[in-house]
Amino acid sequence: MPPRRRAGRTGRTVGLIAVAAVLGLVGGTAVGYGVQAEREPTALPALNQPDLAYPKSLPKGQKAVQLPASEDRRVKTDGDLRKLLLPRPTGTKKAEFSDLDGWVSLPQYAGGFKSPDSALDFQLNSGLRRIASTSWQTGKYRLTEIRLVQYRDSDVLGAQEHAEEQMGYMTDEDYARSEGEPVKGSVNGRYYLFPVQRKAGYLDFYEARAYFHRGDIMAEIYIVDTKKISAKDIGSLAERQLGRL
Repeated sequence: MPPRRRAGRTGRTVGLIAVAAVLGLVGGTAVGYGVQAEREPTALPALNQPDLAYPKSLPKGQKAVQLPASEDRRVKTDGDLRKLLLPRPTGTKKAEFSDLDGWVSLPQYAGGFKSPDSALDFQLNSGLRRIASTSWQTGKYRLTEIRLVQYRDSDVLGAQEHAEEQMGYMTDEDYARSEGEPVKGSVNGRYYLFPVQRKAGYLDFYEARAYFHRGDIMAEIYIVDTKKISAKDIGSLAERQLGRL
């Protein structure tokens, strides 16, 4: 999980920027790790293959209709995963700290967990395929990160299990301490507002998260700030990201 360190009230809050460099890495004994997808996405076969055979069991008079690429979800998800991430909003800028845009490597992802070895085993057994990430800075201190964690086809529901594993920690004292609120349009996704952390002589620290899955992709969203984060901020962000999957 992200360190609970806060920057001082005087001067530039370099500490908070540094903390946000690893925001989104949730603690636990069996949660996710990242895999660097350096290679180009595997090319898909042509959609208009002339030798495709349609089932012979269609009702009389009914013709099989080939799904257009624009409606075929596998065409989207088997392509460049980074293109499914929400674009950086107008008026924001690339986070000064960030080296997390694009593909996330194994050290970047696994290193933020309490038990990297257990996290590694968990994801290997779940068939993790690749992770894409984007992040941006709003104003002086608000930092946002989105990660898409994709799994291979198997008899293990990797995306669902990883999302549920992450959400399972949110009621704990070290996390949001709540059941969260549902992400509209998702199967069981939820977003969470963490209790503010205050310490004399330090800036307040606010955090919000969202987790959900669709098909073979699990999404995790994080916002940190020195000012209050509204439910609308994290909820609408999650809904818009879900709409791209």
